Amino acid sequence: MKKMLSLLMVAALLTTSVFATGSKEAPAAPAPAQAVKEVSHDELVALAKAEGKVVVYATSSRIAKAAEGFTKAYGIEVVSSNLKDFELIEKVSKEAQAGVFGADFVLAQDAGRLVGELIKPGYLYNYIPANLKGVIPANMQDPLQVFAINKVFIYNDENVATSPYTNIWQFADPKYKSLLQFKNPFQEGVNANFLTMCTSPEWSAKIAKAYKSYFGKDIVLTTPNAGYEWIKAIYSNDLIVGTSDTTLAENIGIKGQNAKRSFPPVGLFVFSKARYATSKNLALKPAMAMDPFSGFYYSLYALMTRSAQHPNAAKLFIEYLFTAEGFAPWGDDVGTYSANPNNPIHEDIDFPFAVWQPLLVQEDGQYCFDNRAEVEEFLNQYIY
Repeated sequence: MKKMLSLLMVAALLTTSVFATGSKEAPAAPAPAQAVKEVSHDELVALAKAEGKVVVYATSSRIAKAAEGFTKAYGIEVVSSNLKDFELIEKVSKEAQAGVFGADFVLAQDAGRLVGELIKPGYLYNYIPANLKGVIPANMQDPLQVFAINKVFIYNDENVATSPYTNIWQFADPKYKSLLQFKNPFQEGVNANFLTMCTSPEWSAKIAKAYKSYFGKDIVLTTPNAGYEWIKAIYSNDLIVGTSDTTLAENIGIKGQNAKRSFPPVGLFVFSKARYATSKNLALKPAMAMDPFSGFYYSLYALMTRSAQHPNAAKLFIEYLFTAEGFAPWGDDVGTYSANPNNPIHEDIDFPFAVWQPLLVQEDGQYCFDNRAEVEEFLNQYIY
């Protein structure tokens, strides 16, 4: 069975027509050391307006709305492309290798592939707006995270007073067979990164401890560590593999089904779908007291390209994304959190990221890049 990374490479090659090339050749030299003189905000605005344009590739369709706001604020044209995560990574890589001008910066997810395939070769580099270095949390600065997005265990809470889910090992218990739903990790890199992080020394130790808490005995390993063991166990307990977080939320939240079950259905998907509780009259509530985690979060990273033709406009746009106006296309919804803690959230229906973060597994781009292929090979035994 082929590994997922190979599948993605094939898919990318089949969609070569997506990767239109620019009209000029970029320098073929390796990325230089980024010793950049810092300028004031006003100086940056003047330099950006002189360039008059910025090109951005993003894995979020909301970039178009942000681009409108940026152009309205500064009068600078924005050319934006919304791509799937694997498309963006392949596009940037191919353009850099071919010496072609493409994006000035990217807004992208999938930390593992970004670190290993775009940052390490020097195709992308980190830039932090000078006026935000004391605002953005230190652990979100390299690579620069603009927004965090959480995926959490969400259950059908119709006629359920308190969450029945308190330990991730419940999903390996035959009593809870066929209840947990999760999007296919081979269809979304961040899901594969999450499972990879479960196998890390830090999280596998916590998962082993949670096993003993739930079953009252030490875990006996048949795999490399407790993280692998949990992955094996939930798939063997008939994990329902979906193709869309939206569909998972709708299936789980349908009212009337709890009366026919011993336990309510539950899924691991983006918290933003919790808004369906009102917009679609569904029953959805997060399980926020899970041992050892209640889900995971991934980030959208803003990174400069080596061959940027409008570098100052790109830097100004990155700075803009940290403002309330720049965050608004994402902040209008729940489940997305700005790395600028001064930007507000919907506290009536959501929690600050400072509440969520300790409950969630965080991506480590280097660990994911080094270990994800092995985890995907392991997953092949259970998904195909």
